[in-house]
Amino acid sequence: MNVSIPIINMSRTGENIRTLRLARGLTVRDLQQALGFGTPQAIYKWQQGVTLPTLDNLVILSDILGVSMEAILAVDSRRM
Repeated sequence: MNVSIPIINMSRTGENIRTLRLARGLTVRDLQQALGFGTPQAIYKWQQGVTLPTLDNLVILSDILGVSMEAILAVDSRRM
């Protein structure tokens, strides 16, 4: 079977979040407060490509950053 499967590239997604955040002039603390997080650790983990935002946080991020969710997520494809 020769099927292309989409795979989220966590490292590049993290780079996108960081780049988009900086382009909007936002700090990690700004995102932390907007998302209602007690600490900034989750945002740092996203930016480092360790974890991904949950779907609800991705929707909020896209609104804060003024871009579509597709602009945040870096998607590669893998052949199966």
